Amino acid sequence: MGVLAASVPREVVDAAVAASGRATKRSGGKLPPHVMVYYAMALALFADQDYEAVMAELTETLASWGCWDQAWVMPTSGGITQARVRLGAEPLARIFDEVAVPVADQLTRGAWLGPWRLMAIDGVEWDLPDTPENVAEFGYVGSGATRSAFPKARVVAISECASHAVVAAAIGGMHIGEPTLARRLWGRLEPGWLLTADREFYGFTHWNAARATGAELLWRVSARVALPVLHTWPDGSYASVLVNRRKADTEQRAALVAAAGRGEDLDPDRAVRVRVVEYTVPDRPGNGRGETFTLITTILDPAQAPAGQLAQAYHQRWEHETGNGQLKTHLRGPGRILRSHKPDTVRQEIYGYLLTHYAISALICRAATAADIDPDRVKFQRTVRIIRRRVTDSVAFPP
Repeated sequence: MGVLAASVPREVVDAAVAASGRATKRSGGKLPPHVMVYYAMALALFADQDYEAVMAELTETLASWGCWDQAWVMPTSGGITQARVRLGAEPLARIFDEVAVPVADQLTRGAWLGPWRLMAIDGVEWDLPDTPENVAEFGYVGSGATRSAFPKARVVAISECASHAVVAAAIGGMHIGEPTLARRLWGRLEPGWLLTADREFYGFTHWNAARATGAELLWRVSARVALPVLHTWPDGSYASVLVNRRKADTEQRAALVAAAGRGEDLDPDRAVRVRVVEYTVPDRPGNGRGETFTLITTILDPAQAPAGQLAQAYHQRWEHETGNGQLKTHLRGPGRILRSHKPDTVRQEIYGYLLTHYAISALICRAATAADIDPDRVKFQRTVRIIRRRVTDSVAFPP
């Protein structure tokens, strides 16, 4: 539990509970709100245990540290469910927004491309209990014979590539596309980040909104995106321009491209300059087939980041998929659906997973940095097992 509280301090929990209007005048009875916040995280750490068993892990640990009433009696699973409903999702969301920040420092291996912190954005789906409320809020994937067995929640998140720590997330139903959810996250970007994204996230307005934050971008685009060659550089990359097709007809687009080629100032609502990196990744050595990747970036000077370095950096985006696997396989368990039957507690449960994953990722990153190894060399599953075994370790738990 000390691992969880080290990343989610009690004072942050209390502030979020108060700001959400969930604080109580009395201690909250058997299950006060701050305890239920840590319980939501413990549910993720002990995903294969039932409600009472998880509560026992939490409260017996606190009692062993002398900060829990020995006369306390375990509530029923119904009582725990009611306490979860009273808490809701908002405090967890506020806590996540407060504590989830990049954890790699300048000495963390694999965390940087030059001066930029490598970040990634992508989506993941979570299976939910098949209740009318969850179906109405989140929906299924597909329809008819191809409909998914369970309703699903969609989560789009930004993570740090080196540590896998998720630093921003948006939760929605399957009727909301990943780019639409991503729109909620652009304001979380920061100067000094290099955000990688797959081709489904590209759209002129999305690109412009993310670019306006001061973060650098490195996104893959589909072959349908027009990228006229303005001039080439020795590293094989070339200068191009993105044109907002909604604000320019064919003749106007041609004029904007010509103006960009002459080096004239452009209205950023209509056109923006980019640098393009193209390369092919073969399926297997010598088979003659391959997949072409087209990347666009806001880093316009090849001296700052040559094309080869950008290509390698883009493939760090797959570290986000590794983080998704840690969440869904090693914490939740393969094939397991979430516990929550109501949309608000679904969101609460997902934020509990995100906070617990963040705490473990931060621990791994700090340990790897201190040992001067890449965080990838510290196995997430083994770390989870160690934390579960040492659940009574009070290191870093606030008084």
